[in-house]
Amino acid sequence: MTIRSSGFSLIELLVVVAILGIISAIGIVTYNGYISGTKKTSAKNVMQQISLAQTEEYSNSGDYFTQGDTCDPSATTSTAIETTLFGGGDQISEEVGYEMCIVSSGSSYTIKALEGGTEGECSLELTQNGIWTKENC
Repeated sequence: MTIRSSGFSLIELLVVVAILGIISAIGIVTYNGYISGTKKTSAKNVMQQISLAQTEEYSNSGDYFTQGDTCDPSATTSTAIETTLFGGGDQISEEVGYEMCIVSSGSSYTIKALEGGTEGECSLELTQNGIWTKENC
């Protein structure tokens, strides 16, 4: 006597669920890496905009806009940059995910960006001469 099965066994269903779990885990990790990379690229673009705005600030006032000899990037320093250099525009938006500040380096400046404004996260720096430095990225 032959018995025909018209469905899937429990083992077959468990294997399929396990495979879907593995594929979704890989997809989530890849997507998070993509998001992190786009935020870093956006932060670099904003830093280059700040550098261009610094050139205009220097031609208008004869000095660069800086926030002291040392600074910790925060929402306050980011807002001050937007107000002074961009006339209140929203270049350093929350979607970028980085806070920024501008440090005086002798007669030049360095733009600092910190992911989420949190120590230990990705840190980017752009000097007036266009030299990039990054840590924990």
